[in-house]
Amino acid sequence: MVERRFTIVSFHAHPDDEALLTSGTLARAADEGHRVVIVVATAGEAGLAREDWATSDLGARRRMELEESARAIGAARVEVLGYPDSGWPQPATTSATDPAPFSRLDVEPLAHDLAALLTQEDADVLTIYDEHGGYGHPDHVHVHRVGVRAAAIAGTPVVLEATIDREAITGVTNALRRLARFLPMPELPDLSTAYTSRDDITHRVDVRAHLRAKEASMGAHVSQATDAMGGDVRTLALILRLPRPLRRRALRYEWFRERTAAVGRPSDDIFASLRTRE
Repeated sequence: MVERRFTIVSFHAHPDDEALLTSGTLARAADEGHRVVIVVATAGEAGLAREDWATSDLGARRRMELEESARAIGAARVEVLGYPDSGWPQPATTSATDPAPFSRLDVEPLAHDLAALLTQEDADVLTIYDEHGGYGHPDHVHVHRVGVRAAAIAGTPVVLEATIDREAITGVTNALRRLARFLPMPELPDLSTAYTSRDDITHRVDVRAHLRAKEASMGAHVSQATDAMGGDVRTLALILRLPRPLRRRALRYEWFRERTAAVGRPSDDIFASLRTRE
């Protein structure tokens, strides 16, 4: 019997968000013959970047980086919905005549836009973020809200919240703090309440066989390698500069919470609940 091929739509807030949390899983799905579609709410035009890039068309640059990342992953389709970026950690500067940023737009029309794409693709799986947006970015929180509603409208059967095992990332962060005695490091945030507790995770996906694709996806986002002054190294570039053993440890798994699945031993197969319905 020929194994069924599924379609996964991975919904993100900005170009580069697909790289760290989901690129290994998406590359694995594409390699196994499934259809992978990446959808990004904004072009990330209000994000941090080197000054000369930030004052040019940063959104256009980040779209090109997203396309390169998608090629590394093996995605069949990439869509940028073009909503205004909210900015982080400082909100995007707007005037009274500027459109509202993505995080302040009404959920319902956004959800219907995404639902139309889910229906067009006959999507089996939608990935979003957890309700806290991982580390609290307002656009990430809104991706969660919009994605949950869109899946309900479209009848998409599986919704996966892309996240990180809180206990695992705490261990990696502690290791980085020790490494900071020998290598330059940016200030590492307190992630003790970010992302998702290990007890609530339903999927831990082994992506070690696809680390080359994941690293290429991360490396594609050159504009996001440093802060606005072109100085401090940011998360993606920092991880890629780690010694290989530590880098592989940091990147070897990706985690998800399936909204309708019972929590138990985490599955390595994001399509497991779909297979049991066949």
